[in-house]
Amino acid sequence: MNVVCLDLEGVLVPEIWIAFSKASGIPELKRTTRDEPDYDKLMKWRLGILKEHGLGLNEIRRVIETVDPMPGAREFLDQLREITQVIILSDTFTQFAAPLMKKLGWPTIFCNTLEVGEDGAVTGYRMRVEKSKLATVRALQSVGFDTIAAGDSYNDLGMIQASKAGFLFRSTQQIKLDHPELPAFEEYDELLAAIRAAL
Repeated sequence: MNVVCLDLEGVLVPEIWIAFSKASGIPELKRTTRDEPDYDKLMKWRLGILKEHGLGLNEIRRVIETVDPMPGAREFLDQLREITQVIILSDTFTQFAAPLMKKLGWPTIFCNTLEVGEDGAVTGYRMRVEKSKLATVRALQSVGFDTIAAGDSYNDLGMIQASKAGFLFRSTQQIKLDHPELPAFEEYDELLAAIRAAL
């Protein structure tokens, strides 16, 4: 049995931190996992910037409420879910994901959790497991699933490379150059066709 594992940000919805960077006027927050392979380093840096500017979960969620899925993402996901099981594997947080999952038709998502103070300040975060995307793919494979994975960033490479078929989607030029062995697509219909062929 197959299960498709998709990244969220950059694949189905815009990057949340980039949207928040624009809304808050803090250009440093544009840095994402496309730029920084070390997620722990990236998150600690982000939390430092939030603290410095006195910003917390409430301000971030107000921006997330205005973020819509990428054009064609909901239709792509609906078509994909008609032919196979789909799980979104994301390094985002449950507190960020709910408004976006509603707009995508409530797909299954495995993600992480923020630690938030009573005043709304983001004090830390808890990863589900180390290297959560790769760990989840390995766990699915251990119970008899064949995985097919797609993503755009450094933190997606593990699950893509470990799957029976893996694809880059709207990735950076650098990641595509570093991994010429991975098929890379820019349009949902191309990705859907590649997944269908791999099923």
